[in-house]
Amino acid sequence: MTRTASDTMPTGTTGGTPQILLSHHLKQLKLPTVLREYEKVARECAEAGVDHPRYLLRLIELELIDRERRTVERRIRAARFPAVKSFDTFDFTAIPGLNKMLVLELARCEYILRRDNIIALGNSGTGKTHVALALGLSACQKGFTVTFTTAASLVSQLLEARDERRLLKLQRDLASVKLLIIDELGYVPLSSTGAELLFETFSQRYERGSTIVTSNLPFEDWTSVLGSERLTGALLDRLTHHVSILTMNGDSYRLKQSAARRRNPSSGAEQNQATPNVDPDTGEILTP
Repeated sequence: MTRTASDTMPTGTTGGTPQILLSHHLKQLKLPTVLREYEKVARECAEAGVDHPRYLLRLIELELIDRERRTVERRIRAARFPAVKSFDTFDFTAIPGLNKMLVLELARCEYILRRDNIIALGNSGTGKTHVALALGLSACQKGFTVTFTTAASLVSQLLEARDERRLLKLQRDLASVKLLIIDELGYVPLSSTGAELLFETFSQRYERGSTIVTSNLPFEDWTSVLGSERLTGALLDRLTHHVSILTMNGDSYRLKQSAARRRNPSSGAEQNQATPNVDPDTGEILTP
């Protein structure tokens, strides 16, 4: 028995309105960009005399580009950044002691493949959080999973998880993320239990994933936060085994802005109306 072309076609492709059926099939295949762009690209290709394979190639490339964009956006949302920051808006000239070449090299994210760590040390207001956020954004764009938290918030989450008997799950989640960013270590002293849980987090990630830590304290003062020389020594031993240290001491952006407003109140008021002052560490708008 001879089979005709119509016998081999899937049900629904030989009848009905083509646009409606195509829309249905593209939704089923989860190709929203092809659905949105196919008519426009068809007109452009017809005008340019582009053949069918190249027309199809253009559509598929658009779908892939848009799919990657949506994937990056999901990673950024999952990271829970307090603000999205990049190095395009970071003023390297304000922190002359910072190794710009090293920072830009780290933005390539090869340290994540090596499971190395980064520690940014410096006084308050010098942009440590901005650098951490920009590195986190670069990691999301290059396909790595990222989680951002402050040290105080992380310890609170760990204590709460322990009390609710879900500590092991939280620890597994923290250990599995490719890049964990712990901001503001040193701003709030930790309880002995909190310090031990934080140490466990670092220990479980040792040589398994990369961690970025920002702190306003030099290493010799970390004992005042962790409350134990033994614990501090063990933590630093793991954290600094494979590490890049960014020294970010300098004048605070916030102090500079405050001094500028005092010197010229009227100009400062106008500047505040035109462009809000933004805290480089938190991304929050500063009120005068």
